[in-house]
Amino acid sequence: MSGINVKKLKVNELKEELQQRGLDTRGLKADLVIRLQSALEAEAAGEEGGPPTADAGGDEEHDIGADGDDYSDEGKHIFRGFYVALKTFFRTIPLAYAPRSCAHRARSPQPPAEEEEEDFDDTLVAIDTYNCDLHFKVSRDRYSGYPLTIEGFAYLWSGARASYGVNKGQVCFEMKINEEISVKHLPSSEPDPHVVRIGWSLDTCNTQLGEEQFSYGYGGTGKKSSNCKFEDYGEKFRENDVLGCYIDFDSGDEVEMAFSKNGKWLDVAFRVSREELAKQPLFPHVLVKNCAIEFNFGQKEEPFFPLPEGYTFIQNIPLENRIRGTVGPATKADCELLMMVGLPASGKTTWASKHATEHPAKKYNILGTNAIMEKMKVMGLRRQKNYAGRWDVLIQQATQCLNRLIQIAARKKRNYILDQTNVYGSAQRRKMRPFEGFQRKAIVICPTDEDLKERTLKRTDEEGKDVPDHAVLEMKANFVLPEAGEFLDNVTFIELQKEEADTLVKQYNEEGRKAGPPPDKRFDNRQGGFRGRDAPYQRYDNRGGSQGGRGGYQSRGGPQGGNFRGGEEQGFCYNQGNYNQGYNYGNYSQYPGYSQSYSQTPAAPAAAAAAPAATGQTYSQQQQNYNQQYQQVTN
Repeated sequence: MSGINVKKLKVNELKEELQQRGLDTRGLKADLVIRLQSALEAEAAGEEGGPPTADAGGDEEHDIGADGDDYSDEGKHIFRGFYVALKTFFRTIPLAYAPRSCAHRARSPQPPAEEEEEDFDDTLVAIDTYNCDLHFKVSRDRYSGYPLTIEGFAYLWSGARASYGVNKGQVCFEMKINEEISVKHLPSSEPDPHVVRIGWSLDTCNTQLGEEQFSYGYGGTGKKSSNCKFEDYGEKFRENDVLGCYIDFDSGDEVEMAFSKNGKWLDVAFRVSREELAKQPLFPHVLVKNCAIEFNFGQKEEPFFPLPEGYTFIQNIPLENRIRGTVGPATKADCELLMMVGLPASGKTTWASKHATEHPAKKYNILGTNAIMEKMKVMGLRRQKNYAGRWDVLIQQATQCLNRLIQIAARKKRNYILDQTNVYGSAQRRKMRPFEGFQRKAIVICPTDEDLKERTLKRTDEEGKDVPDHAVLEMKANFVLPEAGEFLDNVTFIELQKEEADTLVKQYNEEGRKAGPPPDKRFDNRQGGFRGRDAPYQRYDNRGGSQGGRGGYQSRGGPQGGNFRGGEEQGFCYNQGNYNQGYNYGNYSQYPGYSQSYSQTPAAPAAAAAAPAATGQTYSQQQQNYNQQYQQVTN
């Protein structure tokens, strides 16, 4: 077989190899890889004198012509081409075209392949693939990157830090905005759809540059920010502009940070007390929204613009004077996944945030809708305070983003906290399966019923987040406490311990079942209206015993058009076969490493946002749809 390593080829290189063989060059990178691999296998088998065979005693189609029939060279070539085309066709049929019964009945998906890590000289200053957001795509050379922009991701900020920081000398780096990525699916009312913020931060800071202490950013809107305090500074900047970032530890009692735009010095933006900084190193940091960027840490032969006198590129600082950022786990066995389990408002997010803060070395990635909404901020403010569009649509898009992030997370060696309700037994198993090999633990937050009611009222008053009663009752009816076993290594109870929690959960089960199915699930869209011959209510289905089984009220119709059983089932549909297709991020023709595309997914939420009036919905109908979506948002 050819010595080509197909998996390491870029998209344009794959297309070139396929074109040379007269094969189709259309499709996603995953398709191109399979197509070229099949062609190479066929060529190798052809050189050995016959059509390709997978195993001894292979399928019947492999034996065609094996009896010594006289084929001309041209005939053999045509036969091999036909075989490759046929094999490629069947190997590249997306899972989406499989029968629905197969696609939707897979409760416990196989874990995804671990993301391959390429060899890289760790002494070089580069974008740190461990210290960046999951939806920030780092290029092969580690000096450039761009965010996911499909669907609701276009609302999200995406950040990344460099692998090394400094705490002495006069140090700098450059950053160029290579492209403002097209996001036509965003509403025209979206403020500043293309923005970049550049600067410095501590290794312990989150990726939202300029929104906490010791995090200093200069944004394309002509603002500087630290600790969420925004002030006018410098000039606005955009696509093709080059920003210089300078830090001076030798300026006296204060550390000074300044910036330049296209070689023009913009003066000092931040002054920080040396005593306050306490010799902690600051790292180059970028935060982007729908923009592709490129760094120059000093790896280029020439800078984009001449440097001010006395400053040195961070790459040229001796290794002993640079400080390495936190290094990620070496294996999956070193990674930890904490699955929160509890009803809405029980305190899961509070516990997750506190735990992550108390263990900074683990750098937990919190996966939850609250964390998604934090990355949708505008000028440091949460969307609830300044969003003009339909809030239910934005919530639904945030949920879609979360589901995709969970898929990405399962391939990366990091520590995670899954901040959802996770009260359904079937959902607990399904969500743990992709993280096979991790240390999988459940954290059960089960306060007393009085405390839960008090916290619910407090959250409604402070955040305006009110989960519909029927959604909570359905969760109570299906609440299953997790147990250590095949999918969980350990279960920890934070408030009520196991025996007390078990008693309360049984009370919740009874309360939810007595309440019956919610009104919006009693009616079926199919001809005939209510389900069943005589009974006006659909039955409660709790097959599967203590582990939850199918769990929940069956919902085979209705506004969601679902073929899912159980409310939590629709919140997370893991699709291993199409994983790679879902994460090819855009089409950046000028970047050889970025020549990718993504498969389109239904954009019903975006369509609803664009033309809410066209649906003819009344306010009450919109509110009903909003309530129905909460089930999958909170799970």
